[in-house]
Amino acid sequence: MTAEEDHGIRSAAEPSKSTWLQAGPLTALFADGDLRRIAWQEREVVRRVHGAVRDRDWGTVPGVVRDLGIASSATSFRIGYLREHRLGGIHFEWRAEIRGDDDGTIRFEFDGVAKSDFLANRIGLCLLHPIRECAGAACRTRHADGSAVERTFPEHVAAEQPIPGFTDLAGVAHEVAPGTWLEVLFEGDVFETEDQRNWIDASFKTYSTPLRLPFPVAVRCGTRIRQAVVLRLRGPQGRVPPSPRPAGSREPASISLAGTGEVPVPGIGLGIPSPSGRTGTQQARRLAGMGLSHLRADLHLARVDWAEHLAAAVREAGDLGTALELALHLPPHGADRLDEVAWELRWHGVGCRRALILREGFRSTRPGDLEAARRELPLHAEAIGTGTAADLYQFHLEPPPLDGAFLCWSMNPQVHATDDMSLFETPEAAAHQMATLHRRHPGLPRVVSPITLRPRSNPVATSIEAEAGGGPTRIDPRQPTLLAAAWTVALFKSLAEGGAAALTFFETTGPLGVMESGSGLVFPVYHVLADIGEFARGRIVPTRSGDPAALHPLLLRRDGMQRLLVANGTPGTLCVSLPRRLKGARIRTLDESTAESAMARPERFRSGWDPFEGDRLELRPYAIATLDFTED
Repeated sequence: MTAEEDHGIRSAAEPSKSTWLQAGPLTALFADGDLRRIAWQEREVVRRVHGAVRDRDWGTVPGVVRDLGIASSATSFRIGYLREHRLGGIHFEWRAEIRGDDDGTIRFEFDGVAKSDFLANRIGLCLLHPIRECAGAACRTRHADGSAVERTFPEHVAAEQPIPGFTDLAGVAHEVAPGTWLEVLFEGDVFETEDQRNWIDASFKTYSTPLRLPFPVAVRCGTRIRQAVVLRLRGPQGRVPPSPRPAGSREPASISLAGTGEVPVPGIGLGIPSPSGRTGTQQARRLAGMGLSHLRADLHLARVDWAEHLAAAVREAGDLGTALELALHLPPHGADRLDEVAWELRWHGVGCRRALILREGFRSTRPGDLEAARRELPLHAEAIGTGTAADLYQFHLEPPPLDGAFLCWSMNPQVHATDDMSLFETPEAAAHQMATLHRRHPGLPRVVSPITLRPRSNPVATSIEAEAGGGPTRIDPRQPTLLAAAWTVALFKSLAEGGAAALTFFETTGPLGVMESGSGLVFPVYHVLADIGEFARGRIVPTRSGDPAALHPLLLRRDGMQRLLVANGTPGTLCVSLPRRLKGARIRTLDESTAESAMARPERFRSGWDPFEGDRLELRPYAIATLDFTED
């Protein structure tokens, strides 16, 4: 087993076996053993149904599908397979039987057996409800005691998990159109629902094994688990119109202007690798040309070498001509050492753009620590912030003090799922996080820092080793790929249009960065961030995508010029319809035909524009087109 397989990561270039299926009026995508994008009349009704094995640290144990059989017709299908999950001492197998009938009913059965003794937090079926269709929507919950209640899915990100009222579920239904409902029934266990937007998953997740029960659980060899999820589409008098087009058919994706107000381009920064060395001359020159607003340095003040790391960060920021963003991790006990930080900054003769105050061993900033920072750092930090080094869920579990501070939290797209399709669903949920904090804390600047492809630690782990994280588990082999660049466009768009004040993406160099450590070879994401950085202090014109799961447009404006970045978030070719016909524009495309030269000779690539006139684009897998044109 390779390192990538051990951590459940596929190469972006690896093909994924998938097929579109029909169950009467419902369409569904079967991919890698899961049912995804279940839809009626192009309206998604279920995001995903899948079986999961979660280890004692909430890690998802990857599974391999075997003995796959699919039989389908124009209106129905049958699927069967065996899925084996093996990692460390965990060995669990389950058989799936999936049936889609021509009356709009889908049944997904899970029948599994433990092949070893191990500790696990959850095993069984999960159903994901799409947030675009369900957030704020009316629904009905059926409970294990036989009661039924009219409810509403949360419009904004729910702080309490599971969602209050969505517990002990035997079923849940929501209206997909006037008089037409999608009903879901659960068998084999009681289920409950959490708001996965806390971790930028674009869904509400209904899962088995309530969180109120103790975990981890000792699973003995031979333990059998059986569950089923049943979906039923019900229309007026039982009649449900069919979908208008065959499953999987696609028209050109369109881009349109959103018609809402413009927002400033947020400051973009990069993290300083730890341990960090002096950046080479060529690397520094290329980084300095990205239009960065800051470099983030994490200083752990309980460590004896924190002052050395600060000195290295000051040198790095000086080499690149940019400001510092300091994440100050105070010691878990005793003196906070903020007076020493202030002394070191005076000695170096520098300040910092922002200082984020954190306390080791706590989920978020403590009230007394914000007060101490305001006493010690007002002359050395332009802004002082509170928040968490982890995700929004940790922010919600222990709300930090917010008295006039900027808010800060981190993001990564792989807390629950690691596949490529799930990655490109996360930007939609990131926008919900921005809107939720704006509503709850109006007027306070929102800073997302850092943004990484993988989690930097595991704050919900039950074992000390997994909680610490770090090492190879932080490295995603997709970091130097086009996929990572296209995802960055999509996430930046969501956060920036949502009013983010500043964003820190990845690191400067190394396997978590925008270029290699020694050679100066840049990754595709370098070009994306440089394209945005050239419009620093400009404005963003909000845009809409006709296919939000696939097409990600970003429109920038500055000094009479406009720049449109268009990213393809799929492994296939995408046809794009632009808002208007462009004349006299120029285009530069980063795709599989240009990526190698763009990485090796970035200056030449960035100057290599082609003329463009028209209103259509064709983008290869995970390609990014950059178009420059003057304002009308």
